[in-house]
Amino acid sequence: MEAPEFTIQIALVLGVVLVTVFLFITEWLRVDVVAILVMLLLPIMGLIDGRDAFQGLSSTAVVSIIAVIIIGRGLDHTGVISRGVRPLIKIAGASRQRMIVMMSGTVAVISSFMQNVGAAALFLPAIQRISRETKTPISQLLMPIGFSAILGGTISLVGSSPLIMLNDLLKPFNLEPFSLFSVTPAGAAIVLTGIIYFIFMGRFVLPRETQKDDQDVNTKTDPLAYYPELSKLFEIENPTGNNRDPKILDLCDEYNIHTVALSLDGGQHKIIPPDRDLNIAPGSVFAVYGSLENVEQAAQAFGFKIKKDLKIFSEGLSRDFSGVVESIVSPHSSFIGKTLIEVRFRHNHLMAPLSIVHQGEIHYRKLGPRVLEAGDVILMHGKWESFQRMRPKRDLLFAQPLHHEVPLTNKAWAAIACFILSTVLVISTTLPISICLMSGALGMILTKVLSIDEAYQGVDWRTVFLLSGLIPLGLAMQKTHAASWLAYHLLNMIGTPSPSVFYFIVALLTTILTLVVSNVGATVLLVPLVVDMAGTISVDPRLAALVVGLAASNAFMLPTHQVNALYMGPGGYKSIDYIKAGTPLSIIYLLILTGIVVLVYQ
Repeated sequence: MEAPEFTIQIALVLGVVLVTVFLFITEWLRVDVVAILVMLLLPIMGLIDGRDAFQGLSSTAVVSIIAVIIIGRGLDHTGVISRGVRPLIKIAGASRQRMIVMMSGTVAVISSFMQNVGAAALFLPAIQRISRETKTPISQLLMPIGFSAILGGTISLVGSSPLIMLNDLLKPFNLEPFSLFSVTPAGAAIVLTGIIYFIFMGRFVLPRETQKDDQDVNTKTDPLAYYPELSKLFEIENPTGNNRDPKILDLCDEYNIHTVALSLDGGQHKIIPPDRDLNIAPGSVFAVYGSLENVEQAAQAFGFKIKKDLKIFSEGLSRDFSGVVESIVSPHSSFIGKTLIEVRFRHNHLMAPLSIVHQGEIHYRKLGPRVLEAGDVILMHGKWESFQRMRPKRDLLFAQPLHHEVPLTNKAWAAIACFILSTVLVISTTLPISICLMSGALGMILTKVLSIDEAYQGVDWRTVFLLSGLIPLGLAMQKTHAASWLAYHLLNMIGTPSPSVFYFIVALLTTILTLVVSNVGATVLLVPLVVDMAGTISVDPRLAALVVGLAASNAFMLPTHQVNALYMGPGGYKSIDYIKAGTPLSIIYLLILTGIVVLVYQ
């Protein structure tokens, strides 16, 4: 094959690529602004047609991302994802390493049978919730899980677009096609390596800058930070056979611990909140707010057993469903002049008062007889839906915004049906994946799982424009033959190496090209070239093509991959964060891939 002639157009495209990478690294401009700039510069410089400049906005990849984000928001809005990941949270506990292993492994497996960006988008809301619940900075979770979504695409031949195309690219050369699980040994090794990498190296390569910010935000928005006597939520058991059964009211007045949940049958039935006159019978489990000192005193006095973590109430009292809010008695409230006993917050409004602030003084004990006045601050615990129902009445004004969505559990089956519909269409029809996924997204709106405005608000437009700007850059690389020129000369520099060295160089070249061209574009360009070169140096051309297909997923050093672009904003990442964490992983990826191909496939 003759080398493409070097033209001024090739020089200009390569210049744009270098400037784009430079701006990504330095972040003089936001990455999405850089992408829009590229989108406009390419037609101005005459490198692509004006119609091609905005091709990315209507591309299958971008439309698919928008659709998947809407589907994921619908599943989260109905509580489906939250319930699905709850067992994973229980297993992982508060351990960052266990959370990474559980979530990364799950996402990787799902990515092996669906588009990795789809799996990443579906799990984004769940990861954000886990971060809030466990107080783990989201920057410590999103990147490992996002990288696992990319790696998971190598487990099967339908896990990523390059592998899906691989057999079609081999047909002109009359080479034997790969089966569905031909790539599994390599993919499984790569996924396992990626997870191990973050377990041991995560503390060194993951950004920590957002941790302080997250903690500051939590401190500012958590009202309990200003109530030292209610510092923590405890789950307590009254053992079977105990002869003590105090009233909830007595625990509050005598020990300053406030019961917000009660189960009399080991967790089968939960009362949130329980009435203040109920007895805590032997064999029951209850949850309280209080200080460790007060809780230990009550436990010793009544023979209670304090549990290490929330178990029975881990879901019902999670931040997804309930929380603590400061409420202010409004000047026109119907509660003015009434006592808490008369208002009966627990019974009538499903809220548990924890304290009252009157004229600047905090009261924790004997709250029932206190007469409410305008301006009194009542610290309340309850389900988010209880606070949402109270808000329109204007009897209480809430000191912090109620950001938490109340899951539409009655729409859960509709959301699942829409998800199944899109999945079935992807698997069983020849329709473009964007049409299949957008059908599911539209289903979320038509079944009223989401309003159209909620769907719009859920889309990360930064990601949309980032990808839309990079797609025409890849198109310009192909139309001007810059990619072919670059690939040809780089491949010809290697001469006649050993098979292992050849595979490594092919993987390295694919990795580099994937950073500036789409993984599909890199695969289409390189497979024919490496097959021809493999034949000339007595290397298995089939394996050379396989290396290209697998190495096209080695895209961690820049936020140019769809998954990286999707997680960049929510994770608060910078381009330098991807370079720092992604470069070592990319090198390890190359070594593992080469080793597996030589040892297993050759």
